Amino acid sequence: MTHNDPELNGKYLGTISQDFVKIADTLKEASYQIRQSGFAYPVFAISKEEIPVGQLLIGKFELNLDWNYYASFLDEFMQRELVARDKQQDFINAYKDPDEFCCLFVVDEAFTSFVFIPYPED
Repeated sequence: MTHNDPELNGKYLGTISQDFVKIADTLKEASYQIRQSGFAYPVFAISKEEIPVGQLLIGKFELNLDWNYYASFLDEFMQRELVARDKQQDFINAYKDPDEFCCLFVVDEAFTSFVFIPYPED
């Protein structure tokens, strides 16, 4: 799991950042609600196509976005084997404060990566 994957920076960070400023408050609130419901390590899967991970939170057509946003959490990623059992602790160690950072799981064709984006300051 990398924080600053060069492929991610070059190809994706621009469109992700454009979307993120529009929906950061929604994602931050959803992260809080997920944690209040007893699920640790919220993850938002994002994809331009429909994917079977998590619950659709914001569709790209709803707010004229480039990406669909799905709300999920580490346990689902473990069940779907998107995070291997022997990598669970690595994921937890790399996970950043969910009140300050949004954990995105970028899915685009053959490319997948976790990325942490800081929420805008209030």
